[in-house]
Amino acid sequence: MREINSRKVAIIGCGFVGSASAFALMQSGLFSEMVLVDVERTRAEGEALDISHGLPFAKPMTIYDGSYDDITDAAIIVITAGAAQKPGETRLDLVRKNVAIFKSIIPEIAKRGCGGILLIVANPVDILTYVAAKLSGFPENRVFGSGTVLDSARLKYLLGEHLGVDSRSVHAYIIGEHGDSEIVAWSSANVSSVPLLQFCTMRGFDEHEAAMQNIAESVKNSAAVIIEKKRATYYGIAMSVRRICECIVRDEKSILPVSAIQHCGYGVDGIAFSMPAIVGRFGVEQVIPIELNDQEREALQASAQVLKQVIDESVGF
Repeated sequence: MREINSRKVAIIGCGFVGSASAFALMQSGLFSEMVLVDVERTRAEGEALDISHGLPFAKPMTIYDGSYDDITDAAIIVITAGAAQKPGETRLDLVRKNVAIFKSIIPEIAKRGCGGILLIVANPVDILTYVAAKLSGFPENRVFGSGTVLDSARLKYLLGEHLGVDSRSVHAYIIGEHGDSEIVAWSSANVSSVPLLQFCTMRGFDEHEAAMQNIAESVKNSAAVIIEKKRATYYGIAMSVRRICECIVRDEKSILPVSAIQHCGYGVDGIAFSMPAIVGRFGVEQVIPIELNDQEREALQASAQVLKQVIDESVGF
């Protein structure tokens, strides 16, 4: 295993998400070196040049295009490569196309003895996190996906708008699949330690069930709405990538709902889906088994079963 450079990040895939993530990470000041890798190398070169030209306004950094040989010492390898989600297409529709792409990418990383963390961002992120973990042979703590980090941010934003409160004071998670079977963990949601329903009443809202359903649907459909309007989503996920990388580089041990291989006793073992987890220098340190009511627990099991069925039918191992 190669010695890692804690100040180096690699991004594989320079589409909308990869280039937006590269830009966000350049602005973060977390890294002093960034290598961009893409099947179309001239695209990676163009993105590296474009972002580099803004470095006089940012922290010192070396940004360049490269190959898999250039990523071996990266502390974090962000994988955004994959077919884009089209209007009307679910994340799970992408499975066969993107699993095939990962079967060409992950072995290239594995055979070079990379010692960094694999951060999976391409969709369907839960399936591809599972595939990356199995193909790489890396310890499970070092392979995880962006999961429902962005979904949870969307939830907090919408709740903040609904309640007229700073969204950073809202504490709530989307768990399970990053997709159609995702679950809002309403029973554990709160605003600065005040249970959510109690806070809603304090703010003059009594139509709890209707509001919760509308907000949950809005979160679930957010990506589809944005894709319909502008053909792709990339700013929100790029900021999510930046946040996850902050947790790793700074060893924050923050709790984020990332997608990782789960062994948390919710009825399905060995499948990747999102649960709150402590994220730090060595990746996923511990999954946090938050309190769920019976309905949420059943929905989480159903979500995991959806993912398991897709893996059994489509992944091939």
